[in-house]
Parts: sequence; C-alpha cells; structure tokens
Amino acid sequence: MNWILLTPELTLLLAAALFLVLACLKPDPRRDYQLAVTMAAFSVAAATACATMSGDLFNHVYRVDLFSQVFKALLAIGFFLVIFLCDDFQGVAPSHHGEGYFLLAVCTLSMMMLASAVHLLAIVLALELSSYSLYILVFLRRECRWGMITGLRYFLVGASASAIMLFGLAMIYGVTGAVHIDILIQRLPAMMGHPMAVTGLLLTLAGFFFKLAVFPFHFWAPEAYQGAPNQVAAFIAAVSKVAAVAILLRMLSMAQGNSDLLARGLIAMAVISMTVGNLAAIAQRDFKRLMAFSSVAHAGYLLLGMLCMTPAGYTAAMFYGAAVLIMKYTCFMVMTRVADDGRNLQIDELAGLHRRSPLLALALMMALFSLAGIPPTIGFVGKLMIFVAAMQKGYLVLVLVAMANVVVSLYYYLLVLKAAYLDEPAQVLPSISLTMPARLVAVAMIALIVGLGFYPTTLLDLVQAAVLRLP
Repeated sequence: MNWILLTPELTLLLAAALFLVLACLKPDPRRDYQLAVTMAAFSVAAATACATMSGDLFNHVYRVDLFSQVFKALLAIGFFLVIFLCDDFQGVAPSHHGEGYFLLAVCTLSMMMLASAVHLLAIVLALELSSYSLYILVFLRRECRWGMITGLRYFLVGASASAIMLFGLAMIYGVTGAVHIDILIQRLPAMMGHPMAVTGLLLTLAGFFFKLAVFPFHFWAPEAYQGAPNQVAAFIAAVSKVAAVAILLRMLSMAQGNSDLLARGLIAMAVISMTVGNLAAIAQRDFKRLMAFSSVAHAGYLLLGMLCMTPAGYTAAMFYGAAVLIMKYTCFMVMTRVADDGRNLQIDELAGLHRRSPLLALALMMALFSLAGIPPTIGFVGKLMIFVAAMQKGYLVLVLVAMANVVVSLYYYLLVLKAAYLDEPAQVLPSISLTMPARLVAVAMIALIVGLGFYPTTLLDLVQAAVLRLP
C-alpha cells in the first residue's frame, strides 16, 4: 500500500497524538498553542504537497483523488486558521487546552477521511468520529451552564440524526445489495422509482443535512453556536461545512438526477432553509446566533447548487463551500478579537469598531458584503454560479426566491455594519491591539474575499477539475 497517499491524515494523526500527550502534562497555554500552530501548519503543507496524488487504498474502500485532495486542503487550511485564533483560548480552562487541540485535530482528520471514503461503512465511521469530537468540543465551555445544556442537546439531536442515517443506509443496502459507492452508482439510479430506494436515500441524506444545518435539521445550530467556545463555533460554522459539502456531493452523485421525488424534496428544503434562516436572523442580537441562522440560509444556497445534479451545479456548490469557509471564518475572527475574554458578542457591542480597529471593521464589512453576494467578492461569484446552474436546469422560480432571500440577508448584514460604523458605544472603549500575525491574517482574508471576486479563475479551474473526478 502506498502510505504516501495518507500523508495529510497521518500528519493530523501525529498532531492528535502530540496534543493527547499535552493534555496529560502540566498545562502551559503558550507551549500548547505554539505546538498546535506548528502542527496545523504542517498539516496544510502535507495536504498541499499531496494535492496531485491519487489512488485507491484498503481494498478500494478509501479513494484519494483530486476531488478528495481539494477538500483535504480546504480542511487543513480551516484547521490552521481556527488554531490560529486559539492564541487566547478564552472560555476554555487552561487545563483543557490540550484536549481542545486534540479534539479539533481528530475532528479534522475524520472529515478528511469522510472526503475520501467511498464505502458506506467507512462513511459512517468517519462521520460518527467527527460528530462525537464536536459534541465534546461544545462541552469544553464548562464554566458556562448554557454550554453544558446546549452540548447535551447537540449530542441527543446528533445521535438521533445518526440513527436516521443508519436506517436509510440499511434500506439502500436492502434494495441494491451494495455498500460501495461505485456499485451503488451503477444500481441505484435504475431503482429511483422504487419507494424504498428513494426513502433510503432521503433518510441517509438527512444525516448529512444535519451537518449542513439544512431545514428542518437546523434547530441545533443556534444553541450549539451560542453555547460553544468562540473558536469551536468558528470551526463548526466554517470548517465542518466543507466536509458536509464533500460527502453530500458524493451521495447525490449516486442518484444522477434520476428521481423527480428526490429533486422536489431537495427543492423544498433549499427554499425553506433560505427563507427560515434569513427571516430568523433578522431578530437576532447575539452575533453567534445571527451567524448560525445565516449558516442555515447559506445551506439552502449550497443545496440549490447540489440539487441541479449537473457538473455545473456541483462545481458551483463546491466553489461556494470554499467561499463559505473564508467568509464565515473572517466573521468569527473579528468576533474573537473583539470579545477577547471569550464571552458571547452582542451586535450592539460592535459599536465604534471602525475607530477601535479599522482593520477588523474592514474585514467584517468585506465578509458580510461577500455573504450577502455583493460584487466584487467571492460570495457574489459563488452565488452567481449557483444561480446560473439552476437557470440552466430550468429552476427559474427557485432562482427568483433565492434572489429575494439575498435582499433579505442584506438587510440584517447592514444592521451589523451599522453598529460597527455608525453607532456610538455606550462608553468609551479602548483600541483593539492586534499582533502582527493577526494583522497579516486579517489582510489575507480581505485579499482572498476581494481577490477571488475579481479573479476566481484559478480556484474555479481547480474545482471544475475536482468535480470531474466524482464517480
């Protein structure tokens, strides 16, 4: 077996082992953070270096191709960025910092496995490993009673979603007699007129919709975001969505657009997710809850691209998934720097941000404009690609609904920017001091948001080539 193909995974496994050792030693937050950043940087380098490698492992259970490698690189980058925010891991006791890094590494590793898994059992194992890591990460905010309650709810709802998914997989196996995706792609499309096949696929997708926070599987998101440590909430909002997009693209490719019932179900979910997410976000005053409902709405946009079940739709969804990683991370980066004591940030507390830190205010503005789809940003390009793919499929009404939701989202994003640029704080607040690395990351995020809006060709070509590797 060619173990070099597993370099990104092995790097994260080594990182997890080191973090586990740290958790057993005397706490030293500075030492732990420096090691975590170093290992996260190594994981990015490993994922990038192996981007062109391909092959099947473990008796064709694990597939390494450009599709999975692109997602692994995105996951590694997201892992590094979240670890970077942990320089002041407030909200988590110093004695638990090692555990936090360990769980973040394990979760990222399992998401990488999820991107390469082409066997139903391997998919289930990777998904459950990532899920249980996230459940425990939410619990790490132990001084906050709300965090304990939301962590427990998150676990119970997640376990229920897993049970539904397993039942759906059992139905798919009962109909097709296959567990390998390559065989399922050959057998399942011809059986999409069979009620059990459609039901099994819908129940299976429901488990993955839970990860993506698609309506009606979204209700865990606001409470989990609010109760989790700020850095963990950033990981859930930005990084976990990338893995969800990866596995959903693989699963939907099995249907190959041969079921009208499946398409109608996905259309309903996309419309309601966009609408409910955006309308609920208007009433939020907690920044993390607003981001949670925003994620529900963006899950609808992602699903809109996927339900086209065409290469153009898959390309648009994959591109927008990468955009969501950049945009959501930037928002949470600003939040963690403003609420540097680990508290939940209220929108009113952003008042006067443009004077306290012009760079953070600019980063927040560009991220929110991108989330709203304002040109020239990466979010605009992603939404445009999704809408074009849907129009080509004949979903004109659906595109109009999505555009109406874009207008609604612009309203509450502008409310946040109003607080940051126009509102006056209730009291005089000190300037926010940023280290040079923090400044560089903020500038890099702004450059990516705007640069990929002006010139998306490089990323788009990579995504298109990756989609062609889908089974």
